[in-house]
Amino acid sequence: MTTDEARLPDELPTETTTAPGEQAPSLWRNRSYRLLLTGATAEDVGAAVGAFAVPLAAFAVTGSVVQAGVISFVGQLGSVLMTLPAGVIVDRVDRRRLIMAGGTVAALAWATVVFAGLVDGLSITAPHLAGALFVSSAVGSLMDPAGTAALHAVVRTEHLGPAMSVAQGRDAAATLLQGPLGGLLYGMSTVLPFAVSAASRLVSVVATSLVREPLNGDLDAARAEHPVAALREGLRFVFGVPLLRASLWLFMLVNVVLNGMMVAINLHLVSIGTAPALIGLINTAVGVGVLLGSVLAGLLVQRVRVGVLTVLTLGVSGVAVVVMALFPTYWGFVAALTGAMFFAPALNAGVLSYVTAITPGQMQGRMAATMGLTGLVAGPAAPLVGSLLLDGVGISAAMWCFAVAWTVLFLAMFLVRPLWRVGLPDTWAADVVEWPTTRAPSAT
Repeated sequence: MTTDEARLPDELPTETTTAPGEQAPSLWRNRSYRLLLTGATAEDVGAAVGAFAVPLAAFAVTGSVVQAGVISFVGQLGSVLMTLPAGVIVDRVDRRRLIMAGGTVAALAWATVVFAGLVDGLSITAPHLAGALFVSSAVGSLMDPAGTAALHAVVRTEHLGPAMSVAQGRDAAATLLQGPLGGLLYGMSTVLPFAVSAASRLVSVVATSLVREPLNGDLDAARAEHPVAALREGLRFVFGVPLLRASLWLFMLVNVVLNGMMVAINLHLVSIGTAPALIGLINTAVGVGVLLGSVLAGLLVQRVRVGVLTVLTLGVSGVAVVVMALFPTYWGFVAALTGAMFFAPALNAGVLSYVTAITPGQMQGRMAATMGLTGLVAGPAAPLVGSLLLDGVGISAAMWCFAVAWTVLFLAMFLVRPLWRVGLPDTWAADVVEWPTTRAPSAT
């Protein structure tokens, strides 16, 4: 718990540990957690619906698939540019105000699109769509580490696993709703998805404003450090902790292989004339598996070590990749992908809960942002890997290449010794990394 967190009489205490023999109160009785979860859920659904509608609206505006793709690409650059700076900002700014300000800015960005689409004499333009998505994705890069850091402030260490498991389910649900809900809203009105996206950000603003506990540690100490020095310090922290360093590289490669495989599958289905609705079902299959897995994730994190969860996740996913290599057909993909990611929510929740638990409060934002690089690198690399393999060797051989790569990653995981030292949640408090609030000046 950070040093300045207030203990309010009508709130659950937010100590990070429970005394021996004491039963920790239920996570769901934690008012602040419920408020943060409500805001984050609204944020996720709104972001998903808005992002889904942008390429559809962009194609309607430009009449070009290529231009629609360029608009989406430019819009997502906000996330790319903001990822690392976001960690420094989250650790130097009041996190409650940051989440509220970010939600307000994103709501206004989408509201301008709605306004242009409704007012006579105005129209939605390509730069308008790209700009709104750019702002939204940049805000999202701030909200993710801010939300993780906020949980550290209000959730007990023993409850971090269940809390992160719920977050995995929330993300899966947003993914499942993205297509059906976005498509339904877009079919009713071009501007309706953007109106829902704007309204959802305002829900997040209101929910966060009702959280009473401080969500930061010592802000004066954080602000005393130069932003560039703070960024270097955050990178030094992440790469100085063996588990964080190893996890960053391992899961970065996992994301490249997994997302590259999905790109290859989708492009193959497009090339053979598969109906778009059926192609969408491929991604839905992954979402269903993740959603089902998130139901058990909280229980698994509490009872199974992170190392074992890694074996389960990579092992089951590896079997699924081999099945798809043996049966590279549409229904073979659907069946295998439904079960491929079943243990992924538990692994993600376990790793993220542990690194959140051991990271000092003043370093939470920079840790979460730096770990986000695992997905950022996969963004541009995965389409390149997937498309080149598909074009060069065909879908069957490409799937065998992915199976071999997955096997190498599975074996490499056994060499990550820090992963096997992680105990169950009741031991995490003993692993907290001591890290000074500010670095002493070097001797001359």
